[in-house]
Parts: sequence; structure tokens; C-alpha cells
Amino acid sequence: MMKNTRIAVVIAALFMPAVALAATPISSITKEWTYSHTRPEVPGIFSEISAYDSITNTIWVAGIVGVDVLNATNGSLVQHIDTRSFGSINSLAIYNGMAAFAIQDSVQTNPGVVKLFDTTSRSLVSGVNSITVGALPDMITFTPDGSKLLVANEGTPTTYGTRIGTTIPRSYNPAAVDPAGSVSIIDVGTRAVLATPGFVGVTQTGSNIRTNTGMDFEPEYIAVNATGTKAYVTLQEANAIGILDLNTNTFEKVVGLGTKDFSLTGNTIDTRSNALVNFASANVKGLYMPDGIAAYEVGGATYLVTANEGDFREDDGDRSNGSTVGGTGDLAGLRISNTDSSTDNLFAAGARSFSILDANGTLVFDSGDFLDKKAAELGIYDDTRSIQKGVEPEGVELFNLNGRVIAAIGLERTLKGAVALYDITDPVNSTFLDMIVTEGDVAPEGLEAFTINGISYLAIANEVSNTTTLYSLAPVPEPETYALLIAGLGLVGFSARRRQKTA
Repeated sequence: MMKNTRIAVVIAALFMPAVALAATPISSITKEWTYSHTRPEVPGIFSEISAYDSITNTIWVAGIVGVDVLNATNGSLVQHIDTRSFGSINSLAIYNGMAAFAIQDSVQTNPGVVKLFDTTSRSLVSGVNSITVGALPDMITFTPDGSKLLVANEGTPTTYGTRIGTTIPRSYNPAAVDPAGSVSIIDVGTRAVLATPGFVGVTQTGSNIRTNTGMDFEPEYIAVNATGTKAYVTLQEANAIGILDLNTNTFEKVVGLGTKDFSLTGNTIDTRSNALVNFASANVKGLYMPDGIAAYEVGGATYLVTANEGDFREDDGDRSNGSTVGGTGDLAGLRISNTDSSTDNLFAAGARSFSILDANGTLVFDSGDFLDKKAAELGIYDDTRSIQKGVEPEGVELFNLNGRVIAAIGLERTLKGAVALYDITDPVNSTFLDMIVTEGDVAPEGLEAFTINGISYLAIANEVSNTTTLYSLAPVPEPETYALLIAGLGLVGFSARRRQKTA
């Protein structure tokens, strides 16, 4: 019997359906539910950043005035947590039953606060539950072992520095009130700030670091390596990444990310918002300026995945039309950085892509013009954003599926909610898998992947539509699974025929 089974398995393997050998590790993507956060009893709530709690099987969604706690199984509202008395909530993270809220003060240049909640009682934890951090804490994350909390204190000024002279490229004086951008490092055991490293005197490497915009370095998002020894902090407006040593709690260096050449094949862009989508090579360079960032390991080496949204100052004072520095024709209306651009040398914000970098910030992969073109192919490309930053990749989340590393990239500026899925197991040879497009959702802001009973899920918080949607992603079974299945069916059929003949 064992011999026959082995023969059947071998034969089945030779004739397996193509899907068993397909390049994609995903067999199906299923929408489980969508929750709308818009309701009259809680004005001002938004769906921005989400986190999953495995202890209570809930998804916590933060947005300005509070947190909506949702049942992960069916998307029903469990409870709303009002945070207005503390300030405006920007981010949250969950680890082992503790939820950490990053909350900015009503005066954004004042110090912010981290509030700690118990995910079971959904109330403040006992003991120390409030920790003062830097101004405008914009993102918060635990280290992989949960021993530390890292807070990106963006420290955005309310009024920027004045322009210096009339030269092009332009430059600006420092803002009168500009809290230092920094990262607060919190010891979770003692619930105290260990250090608040900043950027004064930190070595700068790489190229195209923007330092003349009338503000200092402003941390946006944080990723931590697998061992919890290094953190990588996006400095979006500065077109750079800060590398933070978590052993010494100091920044090692700030790495300028350089530029992307939109005149090269595979890097085409649409530079006009004229209802005619036309991707073409353009004599323009893009400043990567990433928002979201994630880290993963391949062969013991750390790689970074960045969503290259691009972002100007909040008042857009460092932005102009291409025509102000000699741009003509298709380039006249393109939004460009006036602190970097000069005649016949235009720099746009963002790369309209996602990238993979090594641990030193060196580019190893970029998605080129694929995201914009795929959105256009699917009929969800927003041409009004062509002069801005295209589809504006903003968030990134990584998860594992059947031993493959999958990157989910949220596209903020498409006509419908869109999240691109890539297989990045081999960083240099990353491949597109699929685009999740959700009717009724607009502007994915926060992505959260988690696993329940071996099934992978992706929660998508959509800022503009004010919705949170959950998808499940089923893996393609391993070839051996198909072989055994088909072999089993073959043996069943053989047994049935034998019984029929005997009868």
C-alpha cells in the first residue's frame, strides 16, 4: 500500500495543476468586512492608524479624537475610547496586551504625551500610564521584543522661517519656534524615557539632503531591525533616513537618499493634470522623501522598504510650479521643490514608487513607474494628482505567506482604495503580485497585517473615506499538498472502481 501511495504521489506531482507551481504565493484575497467610522455621536473621528491585539482579537483604529476598537472577526464596534482630554492622537502600537497612544498637545509645538492602555479593560494601565515625549509625536512602535517604545517626535513649526534673499534655488531662515525633531526611547519595564536623541552634530552622508527649508529634521516613521539594535527613521521633508543605534541611544548618521531620474526608461511620469493620462520620460528628478518604512531580514542582512510619497512643508512654502524656474510645456505646472530646483534642473517631491534599501540606505530596488501605470490600467488613477506626486505611496506593511515576504504598499491618491502587493523575498528581484482595490474606500493611511489560526489578514485604515476594511489572504498550497490531494483522489477513484467491479 505504501509503495502504491508513493507512486501515486509521484505521478500526481507530474500532472499537478499550474496553480500549484504558480509564481504567486497568494491563491485568493477575500474582503471580510468594512467598518465606517463616520457616526454623529463621535464627530471628528478618522480612520488613520490601526493595530491588532491578539489577546482580545480586536483591531484598534486611531484618528484625531480617539480610538475605535473593532471586533476583528466581524468588524463590529466594541468601544470608542475618547482621547480628546489628552490632545490629538496620531498613532498607536500594541504589544502583549498594552496599547500605547502617541498624542500631540493642543499646541503642536508643546511636548506631547504617550498614554498606556490595557487592551482587555480598554482603560489606562495601573501605575505609570502617562509619559511626556517630544513635540508632535507622529508615530509610535515597539521594538520586536517589546522592551522599548520608540516615538517619532516630528516637531513641526506652526510658522516657518522667512525666505533669504531672492536667489534660486531658494533658502529660508530657521523658524522662530521649531521644536527639535527627535525620537523618544521609552523603557517599557520602568515606563520612563531612557533618552531623546536628536540630530545636532550627527554625521550626514549620501546626497540631496534638504536642509534649507526653514525647519530642522522632522522624524516621520520608524522601523526597527529584527534584533532590536538599530532603528531607521524617515526624515521625509529632508529626503533622508536617520540611523539610530539602540545600544547607545544615539543617531549614527543621516543618509541622504539622492534622486530618481524621471527621464530614464521605466521611470516615466504624467506631469499634467489635463484629463489625458500620458506617461512619458521627463527632464525632472524626484526626491524620494519616504513616509512609511519597514525592515526585514534576508540571509542575516537587514533591508528597508520605503513608501516614497514625497511631502512639502505644511504651508507648501517650499513648493512652486515648474514655470517659476523656467519649466515650460508639460513641466510648467508640475509641483517642484523651490529649495532644490533651478532653471533646466527641476526636482519634484516623491518618487511615485516604493523602494528597497540596504541597511546603509543604498538603493537595491525601485518599483519605477509601475504603480502609477497599474492604477491607470485599473481605471483608478487620479489625473488631478499628476502635477503633484502621482498615486503617492504612503504606508508599507510586511508579512509572511508560505515562507515568502510580502510587502503591502498603500496608495493614498487613487480614485478607489488601492494597496499593491509585492513579493520581496528576494529584494533585488521583487515582483508585483496583485492590487487590492476596494469600492467605497479612499486613501489608505495605515496598514496592519496579522495572523489568526494560520490565516493572514490585512487591515486597511482609509483616511478620506473614514473606513477600515479587513482582507484575508490565502496562500497557494505547497506542491506536496496538491500531490497528496490528487494522489488521494486517485486512490479513492481506484478503490471505487474496484468495488464497482466486484459488485
